[in-house]
Amino acid sequence: MKRYLYDGTSESLFSAISWILEEEAEPEKVLLTEQGLELFEEGFFIKANTGQAELLFQRLCQRAPDSAYTITLFMLAEKRGMESSLLRYVSLAFAHGDKVNGYLTHPAVRDIVSIAKRAGRELHRMKGLLRFEELQDGAYFAKMEPDHNLIQPLASWFRTRLRAQNWFLYDVKRRTAACWSNGMLQFGTIDKFYIPALSEDEKRVQLLWQTFFRTIALQDRKNPGLQKSNMPMKYWKYLTEMQT
Repeated sequence: MKRYLYDGTSESLFSAISWILEEEAEPEKVLLTEQGLELFEEGFFIKANTGQAELLFQRLCQRAPDSAYTITLFMLAEKRGMESSLLRYVSLAFAHGDKVNGYLTHPAVRDIVSIAKRAGRELHRMKGLLRFEELQDGAYFAKMEPDHNLIQPLASWFRTRLRAQNWFLYDVKRRTAACWSNGMLQFGTIDKFYIPALSEDEKRVQLLWQTFFRTIALQDRKNPGLQKSNMPMKYWKYLTEMQT
C-alpha cells in the first residue's frame, strides 16, 4: 500500500485527505498516518494547505451535511491512528452522501460513527452538567474535565445563551480556556491556574442548593444505579450539589 504522511494537525490532515482523493483512483488502498520522528520515514509527506482543507470541508458540507457533522464530532475525540479510517469515510461520504452513516458493516464507517456518537453524547451531557459560579468581580466561571475536547462547541453554545454575562470555561485536563467578555469570544491556554475567589452571594447560593438537594429527595425512591447511569460519577467533581 502507498503510505502518506501529515504533520499531526487537523489542517494538515484534511489537506492530505483532499490531495489523496484528487490524486488516487483507489483511496481505500492507501494508508494515511501521522509523521513520526524517524529521519528517513517511508511515505510521501503532504504539507498543510489551509485553502485546500477548507475547500474539502465546504464541499463535504454541500454533498453530505450529516456526514460533515459526524466528522466534526469525531475530531473532538482527538483520536490518533485513525487517519486511514477517516480517509475512507470521507471518500464514501462523497460517493454516497449522508447514506454513508448507515453503512455500519464497513469498518471505517463503524469506527468513525461510533466515536462521533460518544463525543456527541458527552457534548449533550456537558451542556446540562456545567456549573457556573459567580466570582467576586461579577463574572461567571465553570470548570470541567471531559473525555473529549469540547471547549469550542460548548463555548459557542453558551455564547448564544449567556450573552449578557461575562464568563469563562476552563478545561482542567487540557489547560485550555474560553472567555466571553464584552461581546467577544476568545480561546487560549493556561499554564498556571489559580482558583478564583467566589462572591459571597455565590457561597450562600451554593449552601442553599446543597441543602435543598439533600432534603428534597425521597429516601424510598433513591436509585443510585440509575443516577450514575444518567450522570456518571466522573462528572460529580464539579457539581455543586455533590459537594459536601
